[in-house]
Order: sequence, then structure tokens, then C-alpha cells
Amino acid sequence: MKLLVILLFSGLITGCRGNSSHSLPPKLLLVSFDGFRADYLQNYEFPHLQNFIKEGVLVEHVKNVFITKTFPNHYSIVTGLYEESHGIVANSMYDVITKKHFSDLDDKDPFWWNEAVPIWVTNQLQENRSSAAAMWPGTDVPIHNTTPSYFMNYSSSVSFEERLNNITTWLINSNPPVTFATLYWEEPDASGHKYGPEDKENMYRVLKEIDDLIGELVHKLKVLGLWENLNVIITSDHGMTQCSKDRLINLDRCIDNSSYALIDLTPVAAVLPKINTTEVYNKLKVCSPHMNVYLKEDIPARFHYQHNNRIQPIILVADEGWTIVLNKSLPKLGDHGYDNSLSSMHPFLAAHGPAFHKGYKHNTINSVDIYPMMCHILGLKPHPNNGTFGHTKCLLVDQWCINLPEAVGIVIGALLVLTTLTGLIIIMQNRLSVPRPFSRLQLQEDDDDPLIE
Repeated sequence: MKLLVILLFSGLITGCRGNSSHSLPPKLLLVSFDGFRADYLQNYEFPHLQNFIKEGVLVEHVKNVFITKTFPNHYSIVTGLYEESHGIVANSMYDVITKKHFSDLDDKDPFWWNEAVPIWVTNQLQENRSSAAAMWPGTDVPIHNTTPSYFMNYSSSVSFEERLNNITTWLINSNPPVTFATLYWEEPDASGHKYGPEDKENMYRVLKEIDDLIGELVHKLKVLGLWENLNVIITSDHGMTQCSKDRLINLDRCIDNSSYALIDLTPVAAVLPKINTTEVYNKLKVCSPHMNVYLKEDIPARFHYQHNNRIQPIILVADEGWTIVLNKSLPKLGDHGYDNSLSSMHPFLAAHGPAFHKGYKHNTINSVDIYPMMCHILGLKPHPNNGTFGHTKCLLVDQWCINLPEAVGIVIGALLVLTTLTGLIIIMQNRLSVPRPFSRLQLQEDDDDPLIE
């Protein structure tokens, strides 16, 4: 038994040291396809992505952070923080102290980003390492006076191919070497807004294009000799749900728009009252049964969306598929931003490379768990964060992973084996210690003949 225990633990230790022998620093490419809803994987065909998954790992659902919009969730992925902690609380923000405004079209002021330290900045501080980025939100901003060593100023007109070419060039030719890189693409989010996720014909076409881009990514990595040694994570920031002109919440029917300012609109609206906050709240509270209205101090704790000055005094949260408007028009057939417990808001995660298992599927993790996992892969000391590394251990080859039911089963099985072995030993000892009746006397060769025959 002692020998078995020693062999078991030596095997575990060997497994945990699996990647320590690599002389070159590990490299990681993080790719986001904006608005890639998790169940697209079940509802559409993705031959290239499925091949990627077969050789790597898949997390079927990633529970993202509230609010489920682009800028906040992309920053949570690379900081491991809830929005109230990293400070990017919406795509449009207002700071009452500095009177500054933030939008996805005016996002270059480091003031908005400096409440957190994204992983590309941490990686830059590692000796003899650099980072690279192609359009990931925030990477073209000097956060804590630091940008990636190589980056592209955001422009939606730049093709995926050009972004990919830049990233692979930097991964191969940079000195010091690029060990962390990000790549962002606007689809299928843009088409999800335009057509709605229930438009099968158009979404089939768009998602096929996405799959072809993944095939192009993998092919290029293989041609350039990066495929076997580069860790690649493909994920997204949020999902998408169908909207309708029959599901509108018209604020103009409930309250005069001169009494408040809308900082961010639909499906989570940030309201800054111009008059008494209670008066504005009471009018909005009865505006629609399909919208929850919260005073800032009453926002549910599960949203982790309360403790930041950029969160406005009143927050409106529409029910899934409902749209908050100031008139009767429907701006988008598909939208996101809703409650992050909704499966329609969840993206997925797939990963491949020397750090990951092959052919492994996992049910769910949180988007904030991605950051500590990436830090582990790169050998970086993570900043304080809201993620849990243990949630992602099962994805990694150098970690011993066991879930609670398996642990209970192993303990019970071990106890049964030990009990059985103990019982057998006791029985054997008892048999050996009791003399056998009528046993024949054994004589030495020089003994006299027996007295009784």
C-alpha cells in the first residue's frame, strides 16, 4: 500500500511539472469574435472550429459580467475584475466629478482605464517580454503609461486578414519576443444587431464566414510553424438575443425627458436625474412591467455592479428581448447587455496548445476566471482579481483536476479497498495463529521412529 501511495503522488508531481522543462517562454494568443453566442455552436455548422475543439478544449458556456456589453466584458476578460472594480461600467459613461464623457467612439483617455491593470501591461513588465494587439478594446490606450509594444489603432475598416498578418509577424519577428497577443473581430456582433440571432439565413452566412476565418487562422499558424507551440484561446464578450417592435419600453410615456439625462441606453439604461432622484425613480418604477428599476444602492449584489462612481443613481434593466426607447422606433433587431444569468448572453471558450488538454469539454466558467488562467500559462503573477483559478484547472495539462463527485467517489472507493484489505489481513492472521486439529507431527530426519503408528 505504501508503494502504491508513493507511486500515485510521484505521478501527480510529475504531471504538475509537465511544462516546466520548456526552455522558451510560453506564448498565448487571445482571440475574440464579438457577440458569438454560445449556442451558435449547437445550432450551426462550424467544421474548422470543431476541428480546433477536437484537438483542444471547449467550455460550453462562459458566464460573463453584468452589464453584458462589449467594452466592459472585454476589459473583464483581461483583468479578471467585475465592472464595478475595473471601472469600464458601460459603453457610454459619465463621471460626475470630472464631467468627462466616455463612449466607444471616444475612448482614448487613460482616465477611464487606469482603475485596473490589463494582462498586456503586466506582461510588458516581465523581463525580456513584450505584448501585441490587433484592435482589442483598450490596447491602443496608454494604460498606466503603457501600451503593448506592438498595436493597431482601432479601425473597423481594417480586414481580419490584415489584423492576423500583423499579429503573426509580431509573434515571429519581435525582439524581445511577443509572448501575449490579442486579436479582435467585430462579427458576428454587427450582423446579430442587424438581423437578430433568429434570422437563420443571414446568420448562417455570417457564421460560415466566421468559421472560415478560424480556418484561415489555424492554417496560417501551421504554415508559420506556430501551431504546436502557441496557446490559442478563442472566445467572445457576450451573446445576443432577438428584439421586436412589439417589445418596446417607451420612457417618454412615463416621464418628461427634461427631468433626467440618459448616460447609456438599452437594455440597461443609466439615468442621471436632473431633479429629485426619488421623484424620477417613482415615475420610472411604474413605467413598464418588463423593466426593473433600481436605485444604485439597491442593485442586486449578484450583478457586482454598485461600487463605482461611474454607475449612475438609477439603473433600468429591461427583460430579455425588450428594448428601452425614447420613441416608438426599434433601433436593432438583436441586442445584448441584459442580465448575465441569461444563457442567451453567454459566449463560449475554446482553446488549443501545449498548455491545454486535447478533446476535453467543460460545462461552464466565469469570464473573470480567464485572467488568472492566462497569467498561470504565461507565468505571470496576477493582480488582485475576482476570478478563481480552480475553475479552469481541468482545462490545463499541468494541473491535477478532480471535481467534488469524483473526489467523494475516490475517497469512498479507497475506504472500501482499505477496509477489505484490513479484513483479509485479520482473517489471514487468525488462520495462521490457530493450530490445526489432528495435524501430522513433522519429524526431522534424525528423529526416532514415532511411538504410535
